[in-house]
Amino acid sequence: GCIGNDDAFGKQLEECAEADGVKVHYMKDDAAPTGTCAVLVKGGERSLVANLAAANNFKPSHLDTPTAKEMIESADFYYIAGFFLTVSVESLKIVADHAAANDKTFCLNLSAPFIIDFFADQVAEALPYADYLFCNESEAATYAKKHDLGEDLKEVALKVASSPKKNESKKRTVVFTQGDKSTIVAYDGKVTEYAVEPLAKELLVDTNGAGDAFVGGFLSQLVQRKGVEECVKAGHWAARYIIQTSGCTLGKECEYKA
Repeated sequence: GCIGNDDAFGKQLEECAEADGVKVHYMKDDAAPTGTCAVLVKGGERSLVANLAAANNFKPSHLDTPTAKEMIESADFYYIAGFFLTVSVESLKIVADHAAANDKTFCLNLSAPFIIDFFADQVAEALPYADYLFCNESEAATYAKKHDLGEDLKEVALKVASSPKKNESKKRTVVFTQGDKSTIVAYDGKVTEYAVEPLAKELLVDTNGAGDAFVGGFLSQLVQRKGVEECVKAGHWAARYIIQTSGCTLGKECEYKA
């Protein structure tokens, strides 16, 4: 990502990441401040108002820095959110090409319906690299409508899973979350649904960060080479945890039991 050079929000991002044990190597822009995002919550649902600022200015040249090269080459798993498709597809493809060429795992999240609608060419460039593709039900339905894949999301997941891939040695796994409805997973011509444990309405604080929490939980098990069922279980747990808190706020200790 790209942040403003020497501004308060950029420093806060770096400090928070470091405190959580995350190694970051942001590009820093002298011409724009660090991006910000207002989260509006009503009735437990959230809407985002973003000022992208420096986040829009990421350049592929940053991936040529020694630190970035070392981080890319040392990793076995890569995850890029769809929001980055609006910024630098070239940068995404540098990482994705490395993953495909070295039989590593590349994960992509389509992130929002507007990306599918208004950045269709960029999505088309990125999707063939995806070994794991994440969408929520709205994003999945938007993609299906855009590509005339029908309205049955299980069938849509199968069709997307079987679409062409750059690295043909790995079959694609497609994961569609549906809020409190079952999570759909398509892989190798088969669809599996994983039920979501019901949550009492009075326990729901807000849905801000629920989708990201699911993916975080899923990936936490994937990088440990766990099976899809265990990945989904952890994703459900993380999303359930987050919707019972204000914002995407984690406790000091992880209470998840595999």
